[in-house]
Amino acid sequence: MADRAHQRVNRARWNAIADEYQEHNRSQIREQAFSGDVTWGLWAIPESQLHVLGDVSGKDVLEFGCGGAQWSTALARQGARPVGIDMSERQLAHARRLRQETGIAFPLVQASGEQLPFADASFDVVFADHGAFSFADPDRTIPEAARVLRPGGLLAFSHTSHIFEIASPDHAEHATDRLVHDYFDTLEVEADGMVHFSLPYSTWTSLFHANGLVVEELIEPRPEPDAVSTYRDDQDREWARRWPSESIWRVRKR
Repeated sequence: MADRAHQRVNRARWNAIADEYQEHNRSQIREQAFSGDVTWGLWAIPESQLHVLGDVSGKDVLEFGCGGAQWSTALARQGARPVGIDMSERQLAHARRLRQETGIAFPLVQASGEQLPFADASFDVVFADHGAFSFADPDRTIPEAARVLRPGGLLAFSHTSHIFEIASPDHAEHATDRLVHDYFDTLEVEADGMVHFSLPYSTWTSLFHANGLVVEELIEPRPEPDAVSTYRDDQDREWARRWPSESIWRVRKR
């Protein structure tokens, strides 16, 4: 299948910024690969607090949009059998470098979340922290995630909340305290040279149900008053203290 327009744009952009991204966010994302203690989202809220994935020991885990594979490396330390996929060659180069540095080996695959090179029912967990579920078409990623999950398997992923997106003017650096887009629209947002997708919550749940997935929880993480982030500034933190800027879905395959 030929790449679609948003795939070509996003792949090229991630290849262009991968080195800068990894260096700029190094302090927030790198340590978990060595400690095994993972954190979620822009404000690095610990998994131990949110309980999104739970015990992954002995489970086959697929990371959608693994980037430098810090998450997958951390989960391997917890006893998981991870596989990382990413569209960006340059991001995967960072992942291979980390694999060599840590000595923790697991498969790294260049692929789109919209067309996975895996057999049906291959994984116990499919997850992403602001990964491919944001930058690929949900109408394709959710069916693919459901296909490769085993019965009873967990799909869990974070993304920018729809509320944040509809309060953000086009090409603005910050969300406002006013809604500037229609809630019911499915948005293809162009930011930082990339395209990402934002759906109303009812559209997400309909998509889950249509693919045999049952919603267990929608988590809206709230940063602490003194939280710091390599991704966002103090103004963004104050916004996220008032309204949900991120969403984390936990859904289960029937």
